Amino acid sequence: MDLLLIVLIVVIVLAVAGGIWFYAGRNRGGEVPPEVSAHKPTSADDVLLAPPQEQTVEAEARPGPAPAEAALEPVVAGTQATLERPESIPGRMQRLRSRLAGAGGFGRAILAVLSRGDLTEADWEEIEDTLLTSDLGLEVTTSLMDELRTQAKVLDTSDPAAIRAVLRQELLKLVGPGMDRSLNLDKPAPAEGWNGADGEPAAAVLMVGVNGTGKTTTCGKLARVLVAEDKSVVMGAADTFRAAAADQLTTWGERVGVEVVRSEREGADPASVAYDATRAAARDGVDVVVVDTAGRLQNKAGLMDELGKIKRVMEKVAPVGEVLLVLDATTGQNGMRQAQVFSEAVGITGIVLTKLDGTAKGGIVVTVQKELGVPVKLVGLGEGADDLAPFDPEGFVDALLG
Repeated sequence: MDLLLIVLIVVIVLAVAGGIWFYAGRNRGGEVPPEVSAHKPTSADDVLLAPPQEQTVEAEARPGPAPAEAALEPVVAGTQATLERPESIPGRMQRLRSRLAGAGGFGRAILAVLSRGDLTEADWEEIEDTLLTSDLGLEVTTSLMDELRTQAKVLDTSDPAAIRAVLRQELLKLVGPGMDRSLNLDKPAPAEGWNGADGEPAAAVLMVGVNGTGKTTTCGKLARVLVAEDKSVVMGAADTFRAAAADQLTTWGERVGVEVVRSEREGADPASVAYDATRAAARDGVDVVVVDTAGRLQNKAGLMDELGKIKRVMEKVAPVGEVLLVLDATTGQNGMRQAQVFSEAVGITGIVLTKLDGTAKGGIVVTVQKELGVPVKLVGLGEGADDLAPFDPEGFVDALLG
């Protein structure tokens, strides 16, 4: 009798434990859309690793101690860690404007030619070559050359200051000072079928781009920009191909008190991580959710389709307000081709230009905006944690002219 009683108790305990496990498994993270499943690579091309030199650059861009910032202190019993205070937007814009101006650009070479007076055809060809090598593109260069020739005749002067004023005015027109460069951070209306009990959806920012442009770093820096503006943030580590990407994003988040939603399983479905991050942001009443994605080659159709899937799954919670394409400013016209393909796949709303430490290739700003009708919204000029700021057209043009 005692043996039967023991067996009965064991069976009951196992049944109760199994029921609890099954219920918890079904409710962990909430119901997920049917299209979200474990990612199964189909070829070596499906797992994109940045080339060694790009991995080195990205590693160097990881957050490190900055002189003007308070370093994180270890958590001690009964105390809380000291979080960093990101630099204010006006402060970082002033610093970045100063750095751009010091970099100089193609404007100095053009002004040197224009100030000679009585320009020969060889002089005009030299100016045209300089504009082309700055990645302005043939169409934009031709238009600018025509205007410069006309103005040179009208002014009938070799005064460098007068010529510089004309060139500045024309370049500013090309950069487009009237474009709306603000980030859409208004909380969106919930998607149809969204359960209001699960919270109010946050404004969503999806970060996309090819390998080595610095997407993960840009996500971390953008979180600092938002925290500096007193917004609460959640980041989603949807680059599940590289374990280091999630670790890197977590480090950025820890420094400013931002939660990072990630998968502990390498190769997990990135759409699932993005969905979980979007749900977590709604549940916690957060202002903005920023989702990082894996680098993908613009000529790989399967990878671009997967990017579209990530966006669709996020929009089962609420519309994605910003899709930011991270471009390396030094890639020139190749960056233009990347922008076109990504725009077709997910509908780009803005550009983030990284590695704009020098402005010799700054013409890509004009080209990408003209071709896509999409503004450059943010610019990064260095590897410091606060080296990201809203794009300033006038400061940029002044830097081009040196």
